[in-house]
Amino acid sequence: MDTELERIIDGIGPRLRTLRRDRGLTLEALAATTGISVSTLSRLESGVRRPTLDLLIPLARAHRVALDQLVAAPATGDPRVHLTPLRRHDGSVIVPLTQYPGRVQVFKQVLAPGERKPKPVTHEGYEWLYVLAGELRLLIGDRESTLRPGEAAEFDTREPHWFGPANDSAVEILHLFGPRGDQAVIRTDASAGDP
Repeated sequence: MDTELERIIDGIGPRLRTLRRDRGLTLEALAATTGISVSTLSRLESGVRRPTLDLLIPLARAHRVALDQLVAAPATGDPRVHLTPLRRHDGSVIVPLTQYPGRVQVFKQVLAPGERKPKPVTHEGYEWLYVLAGELRLLIGDRESTLRPGEAAEFDTREPHWFGPANDSAVEILHLFGPRGDQAVIRTDASAGDP
């Protein structure tokens, strides 16, 4: 088996586990929806069992994703990303705008208002936030900022950070997350009159 095919097949299990967990499903709940046993689902997710079409098709239906999203098939020329909003328990919505892990990940997020006690986190990587609507409260270390529509922030995620609505209204943002060392590069075309 060629290494590219082997890599694609090896990535299916972790992708299935991530989809299930992102949707807040247990193996038992997914088994009830798909008719696939809990042990088979567990073996698929851990990579012990090879995925087959008769297993992947019910899983794609249950997760409401295209089959090629489960197998990370190479692009077929269609550049569109098929958006699959993920609703969180707090009322927030995350819409992944990129398809594959390992690169810069882009999300559109609508953060629902509510009583949120800031819980700063740290992890490897670099983040960019751009406010589309509403006001965003951003804590980085001991610094606090309020970002309004059209404003952006970027920061190293190894520093403790947290963000959420600045008031009792929802805030809509573009959220980019990159692996360690990836930073934004802005390119512009200079017009004839610019130096």
